[in-house]
Amino acid sequence: PQAPAPPTARPYTVLGQTYHPLTSADGFSEEGVASWYGPQFHAKRTASGEVYNMYDLTAAHRILPMQTKIRVTNLENGKSVVLRVNDRGPFVGNRIVDLSYKAAQELDVIRPGLARVRVEALGRWPGGIPGRFFVQVGSFSQRENAARLMQEMRGRGYSGSRVVQAEIDGQTFWRVQVGEFSNLDNAEAARSQIARQTPGAFVIAD
Repeated sequence: PQAPAPPTARPYTVLGQTYHPLTSADGFSEEGVASWYGPQFHAKRTASGEVYNMYDLTAAHRILPMQTKIRVTNLENGKSVVLRVNDRGPFVGNRIVDLSYKAAQELDVIRPGLARVRVEALGRWPGGIPGRFFVQVGSFSQRENAARLMQEMRGRGYSGSRVVQAEIDGQTFWRVQVGEFSNLDNAEAARSQIARQTPGAFVIAD
């Protein structure tokens, strides 16, 4: 049987409209309006499972595969920058791409907020995204439950499983995470395997 598509490649619906992510970015090119997103989203999770860093050269696109390498050219001043797709959006009007703060700086889009651009796919970002990644498999208000799942994951061969304490709105949670992985591709491969028995597992960057 065919392996199920990863969550980031499945159709999704936002504001009543359904989007169908492409399985390949080969030959993709489009022109339209770019916007950017910054401080209010910094350190929040993207649709890929990564944490958004407004100082990275990344972008959000509604249908291009995650980790697609794209060239975005500002048609109003000729400047261009190479970015990595790691989020979904924008979902406003006729906008086609949402730039990170750093990307918007490179293209001189910060002050106007919007610009007409060309987006060209250049293939998949090479070699996986380096960093420290974990797969989160559960979050509990009781530490004992988290410890039980951690032991279960170790019993399944994930010897690097750990429990991490988190404070959210004054409440303590105990998160169970598997890792660590040195790049995003390896973490995503592990997440896909883990999700067969633990639906809802997702990748985080540490």
